[in-house]
Amino acid sequence: MQNKGIVICVAVLLTLASIFYLSFSFATRYYDSEAAKIKDPIAQQDYKDSVKYLGVYSYQNCLETQIGLGLDLKGGMNVILEISVPDVLENLADHKTDAGFTNAMKEARAQEEANGGDFVSLFINAYHKSAPGHKLAEVFATQQLQGKVSPQSSDAEVEKAIRASVQDAIDNSFNVVRTRIDKFGVVQPNIQKLEGQQGRIMVEMPGISQPERMRKMLQGSANLEFWETYNSEEIAPYLQQLDTRIANGDNGEEKNDTVAADSAAAKKEVAKAEPKKAEAKFSIKKKDDAASKVGEDAQNAAAIKAHPLLARLQLGGGLSTVGYASVRDTAAINKIIYSAVAKRVLPSDLRLLWSAKPADNLKVKNIFELHALKVTTTTGRAPLEGDVITDAKDEFDQMGSPVVSMKMNTEGARKWAQMTKANVGKAIAIVLDGVVYSAPRVNGEIDGGSSQISGNFTIEDTKDLANTLKSGRMPAPARIVQEEVVGPTLGAQSIQMGIVSFVVAFVLLMVYMVMMYNIIPGMMANLALLVNVFFTLGILTSFQAALTLPGLAGMVLSLGTAVDANVLIYERIKEELRSGKGMKQAVAAGYGNAFSAIFDSNLTSLITGVILLTTGTGPIRGFATTWIIGIVVSFFTAVFLTRLVYDYKLNHDKWMHCKFDTPVSHNLMQGKKYKFMSMYKTTFTVAIVAAVVFIGSFFVRGLSKSIDFTGGRNYVVQFENPVEPEQIRTVLGDAFVNADGSKANTGAIAIGTDGKTIRVSTNYMIESNSPTVDDEAETILYNALKKANLVSQKSVEAFKNPDVRQGGSIISSTKVGPSVAKDITMGAIYSVLFALIAIFLYILIRFRNVAFSVGSTVALAFDALTVIGFYSLLWGLVPFSLEIDQTFIGAILTVVGYSINDKVVVFDRIRENLKLHPKGDRQQLFNASINETLARTINTSTSTLLVLLCIFILGGDSIRSFSFAMILGVVFGTLSSIFIASPMAYIVLGRKIKEEPAEEVAEVK
Repeated sequence: MQNKGIVICVAVLLTLASIFYLSFSFATRYYDSEAAKIKDPIAQQDYKDSVKYLGVYSYQNCLETQIGLGLDLKGGMNVILEISVPDVLENLADHKTDAGFTNAMKEARAQEEANGGDFVSLFINAYHKSAPGHKLAEVFATQQLQGKVSPQSSDAEVEKAIRASVQDAIDNSFNVVRTRIDKFGVVQPNIQKLEGQQGRIMVEMPGISQPERMRKMLQGSANLEFWETYNSEEIAPYLQQLDTRIANGDNGEEKNDTVAADSAAAKKEVAKAEPKKAEAKFSIKKKDDAASKVGEDAQNAAAIKAHPLLARLQLGGGLSTVGYASVRDTAAINKIIYSAVAKRVLPSDLRLLWSAKPADNLKVKNIFELHALKVTTTTGRAPLEGDVITDAKDEFDQMGSPVVSMKMNTEGARKWAQMTKANVGKAIAIVLDGVVYSAPRVNGEIDGGSSQISGNFTIEDTKDLANTLKSGRMPAPARIVQEEVVGPTLGAQSIQMGIVSFVVAFVLLMVYMVMMYNIIPGMMANLALLVNVFFTLGILTSFQAALTLPGLAGMVLSLGTAVDANVLIYERIKEELRSGKGMKQAVAAGYGNAFSAIFDSNLTSLITGVILLTTGTGPIRGFATTWIIGIVVSFFTAVFLTRLVYDYKLNHDKWMHCKFDTPVSHNLMQGKKYKFMSMYKTTFTVAIVAAVVFIGSFFVRGLSKSIDFTGGRNYVVQFENPVEPEQIRTVLGDAFVNADGSKANTGAIAIGTDGKTIRVSTNYMIESNSPTVDDEAETILYNALKKANLVSQKSVEAFKNPDVRQGGSIISSTKVGPSVAKDITMGAIYSVLFALIAIFLYILIRFRNVAFSVGSTVALAFDALTVIGFYSLLWGLVPFSLEIDQTFIGAILTVVGYSINDKVVVFDRIRENLKLHPKGDRQQLFNASINETLARTINTSTSTLLVLLCIFILGGDSIRSFSFAMILGVVFGTLSSIFIASPMAYIVLGRKIKEEPAEEVAEVK
């Protein structure tokens, strides 16, 4: 063996590196166990802060370096944030209101929503159509782009500046998100910009148990503003006039030449109006009587008809608070106060905003304040903004209530002093991200640049708010377009199931290798498997990649790849021994002749692994990462490390009489002469009929698409007692109602076999950008199940807590926005097509004959069609989910990667035989090559199926669909290598297959 020194050096370095990085996990566990012996929590933390691993690394360093667990194993939260590129463009254009710009923005938004695409390109095309003959510089020669865009700039120069500014905004948003996550204290977060998806940032946060806090923190823009205000009595008459106008049917569609006169008349009427004493609109008396409820509903309907605004909004409150409203009425009130009528009736410098939290001085819950802000600048912006804040701290005021204290820079302190001096006796509203956090009365001029945000806050609220302000302002709004939350208890169960499936699969593989190849070769292969696992875990830890349940599956599958390499080598050695060579020569020839097949099969698997890594997100990336590492490591251990051991032993005259078979495997499939090529008519007919059935099923039954492809929300709910999915569907049928009054699509399927776990799916308000919709959906789910006596939790907070199992709770949840669903759909199609094209090209380059490329690609396409077809035929008929999701697409690509291995091995043997017998009968050579690789095919398929069956049975519900797809892929991928790929390659070679009698069944042993 050549280059032994390099192999030994690499092996030693990998071993030392793996020991070093894996040791941090053992160190962390040791320190945790020692700290657990200390009863005082403060003393525990002091102990952890004082320890130094290897005299250098702190406990926090150990936590960050140890092997990380993904969300499905540890619990936590995974979100994809989308930075709003349209908002970035509006900021760059200084919020222009001319028709050309606004129409182009509307058109670009509509096109992006319908078909996706690059928003900047969509906008530029729409602008040229909306404002023909006008240059982009007319819109973007603004203060924000000063020095980059001038009125004389060409469209190309403006586009370049826009794209650079958009990318800067995304980069800045990424930095802000990372800073917020760090301040929150998340251990081993994974934050990355998604390649090829402009403006999207993926954030994985293992161990997070408060998703509501994270949603608010991640989506908050930190857009802090200080506003002057109106007193409530100044605005009340205008609201009364607006109420009257709406009640009289005024829809605001008057012609433009009457608006000014009408507005002046409105102001006269308001000036004459006597403020009416507002009647209480909120009933705190509970009414259980059905008749009383009917009468109350009728009374409320009559009141709303007579007073569309004031029947919902109770006037009064003092200072800037013009009124109060229940949270359920805020949407209807917003529709009125932002209507065309309101624009004519209300003062032009008035801005109405809601409070951030419900009022805490009322007996009725969920009542929000409506504040009246006064616009005093010509630009319509706040006179003082958050960019003047230099520090923010969570503290307590004199009454012991949590508050946020802020410090301003010199310019901010000067403006703050002027602003407070001019508004003594009035309120100044402190607004963050469009809602009023507090509106305190100004008692005198405040110098020194100090200010405070107070309100109905908890300690966590003020801590998060201070961290958000310190992290900086987001350049553009961010919204969560995809989300997954997994409870820690569910993660612990996944760990147990993953480890059990891994250990059982590993033991079965070891037993199988010994059973098929005897003690010494079998244990050598098993030793290579152990080293494979050790190196894979070490490399994963060094990359600080989180280990997920699909990642464990990838590791287990890579063991199958490692076994495949050993099987190829051993089968070759057996052939050389049968030809009469000695042990040394047989081992050398076996490793040498098997190398090309192993190299080609591993490289084609790597191609699909890289495609998975670049196109997938979340669990797919976790699977791809471990699979790629496992493929590379298995190649090194199987081809080089085991060869070192054999060479060492044989050079010392040991193992000279080693046997590579057992009574079980002796002469397995040897000397067979099956006429596979002449069976092509039968096999092609079966394949065509199957394809027609599968395609027909697509049209008749379709596929069970998950929210990954449709958009929506999934909630996995665990109940105390068994329930039927149909019962859940009935209960939730009328619960989820969209804002337009339409019913949301809602479904329920059973998870597992105990009947207590149900996955609820709904597309309720999935297109809404409101940050409160997620909480609303969970509340609706809780109320509906509570009303049906299916859960007994006393509050929605307990229902959302995955660790409070008694009484029923949500143990995991997932959200996928419609734009993400479209991207996933297109990405899935492109990834599969790209994998097939890449493999076609590699086979063409490697084998230098298009026949092998065509044969392999047709067979791979049939493999993929078969797996998808069975999912179409069987969904709803088997006791586990067969939904088409991202994980399923990963399984399809993995099937492609695995299946091509078998085809490459067969083609490699055909290529070898063609070189050895260039004038031999081609059909006989094809048949002989397939027969010669049958033993390898059976052994590899059997060992891989053992692994997949372990994952399918023991790996848990979350990985069962994936393993089922892989089982189908292994079975039909093996068959297609023999009955489709090889005959197709032969036909493309231009050869006419001759009819030959198949081998007699009696000869099969």
